[in-house]
Amino acid sequence: MPARSRAQRVAMAIAEHEPSKLYARNKSMLGMTQSQLHDFAATKEKKLPEHVSHSKSGGSHYTGYQREWTVSK
Repeated sequence: MPARSRAQRVAMAIAEHEPSKLYARNKSMLGMTQSQLHDFAATKEKKLPEHVSHSKSGGSHYTGYQREWTVSK
């Protein structure tokens, strides 16, 4: 699976090669296999955004009682 942003790719590379330098909030990455970490870290950066907004539903989020969905770009 490719990384979704440059920040994610860099964090996975750190987890793969220097796990002791990970921030505490990223320690959960250490539960991934070396193969998974490598797949994320090996993603080409050319067309990746720097960061991706946080949403639990994969790029779209529920806006409330109006039952409208918005898609983040």
